[in-house]
Amino acid sequence: MAQRSTAVHAWESLFRAQVQVMRVLSDEFPTHSISITEYDILFNLSREPERSARLRLLNSRVLLSQPSVSRMVDRLVARGYVEKTQDEKDGRGTIVRMTDAGYREFRSVAVKHMESIARVMQAALSNDELTQLTELTTKVRTATEGC
Repeated sequence: MAQRSTAVHAWESLFRAQVQVMRVLSDEFPTHSISITEYDILFNLSREPERSARLRLLNSRVLLSQPSVSRMVDRLVARGYVEKTQDEKDGRGTIVRMTDAGYREFRSVAVKHMESIARVMQAALSNDELTQLTELTTKVRTATEGC
């Protein structure tokens, strides 16, 4: 078991690195048509079957409060990038589905955004280190699911 101080220093280092990388990526975000947080909603939908998910699932995957995610989804609905419907299986739930227009917007931004991500990460780490980082962060995420 790791010492508490080592764990705290590792967490702080991970957190500070994430904040710095996000600042760079936000500054370089390749469009003004959607924000980086709206992109995150579209990114999460793009990974789901039929590019749709319950609003509750989106809330669990982004670092925003539930009311903020709801407002963001409403803005994406207004621009025609997503649609909201009532969950047919559970009338209390809301399904958010990316439209074809939303997918086209997401794809056009994603290509440029991935270039920025690759440039930032490859400037700091080798391929082996990137693989190790992925393994370590996946291990931390998996260990904390359900906490």
